Amino acid sequence: MKTEAAVDLKKYSFKLFVTGMSVSSTRAIQNIKTICESYLADNYSLEIIDVHKNPMLVQKYDIIACPTLLIERPEPIKRLIGDLSDKEKILKLFNIKNT
Repeated sequence: MKTEAAVDLKKYSFKLFVTGMSVSSTRAIQNIKTICESYLADNYSLEIIDVHKNPMLVQKYDIIACPTLLIERPEPIKRLIGDLSDKEKILKLFNIKNT
């Protein structure tokens, strides 16, 4: 299990807001995990938040649709709404060149 200090050392920090295990939520989870493992390896933290189980976080993070990826680090904070299937768009948001 990772400690809080270990998570803070990661360059990339994400929160993925989903609605249960719907088709779009499942697809978004798989897509972001695949991209992160392929391009960021051990340099990221990903928290998956089910808005049905954590409705207070919807208001706190101003989530208007799901799935939504909240990119907290590196700053500035960015959001991406959808199933996260557009790999090039995601890599551009991450400031990663696809070579």
